[in-house]
Amino acid sequence: MAPTPQPATQPATRPVPHRAKGRPRSAAADRAILDATREALAELGWGGLTMGDVAVRAGVAKTTLYRRWPSKNELVVDAVASLFDELAIADRGSLRADIADVVTQFADLLARPESQAALLALFAEGSRDPQLRRRIREHIVDPQKRLVHEGLAHAVARGEIPAEGDAVEIAEQIDIIFDTIAGAVEHRMLVIGEPADSEWINRFIDLLLNQGLVPGCPGC
Repeated sequence: MAPTPQPATQPATRPVPHRAKGRPRSAAADRAILDATREALAELGWGGLTMGDVAVRAGVAKTTLYRRWPSKNELVVDAVASLFDELAIADRGSLRADIADVVTQFADLLARPESQAALLALFAEGSRDPQLRRRIREHIVDPQKRLVHEGLAHAVARGEIPAEGDAVEIAEQIDIIFDTIAGAVEHRMLVIGEPADSEWINRFIDLLLNQGLVPGCPGC
């Protein structure tokens, strides 16, 4: 059966960073810190990045930085996660068009040198640190599954796929769809260094839909 998004299976939004009591946080300071973190990560790598350097680049006191992000792991993961906040899946009229739109957004994001350097550095360090890997999953990977959930909801509303399926099946299929799309784009762009241009994206979507990755929607 085709997956039907249910409220219980919708991926949680990205957890809010640690907040200490006191004056309200400044959104501008948060943005400056996250931007500075990605800049430092791309320039210096994981090993060279320090909280002190980030504070200097962001123009904030170290105490301000530590109140917001008590550890380097928390800071870097949130800095990279914030890159994905701009991704959105609009209703383009068909499941195929929706997928093409969000894959294009993702490819454009990964094409930025800053994004490539930050992700590669973070994933490399995560391969050696189980706690960091878990944080990457909870704060970066899982929240983005909302895109699959919303895309399937659009398809159900348009009548492209049937409104059926149990919660376990839905969750498993959302995981598989997300892993297939994200894995293919990241491998092409970050591992083998090839562009995910419109021709490649269209061929990829053909394969995705024609091979039944989305049950009940052959060739949507």
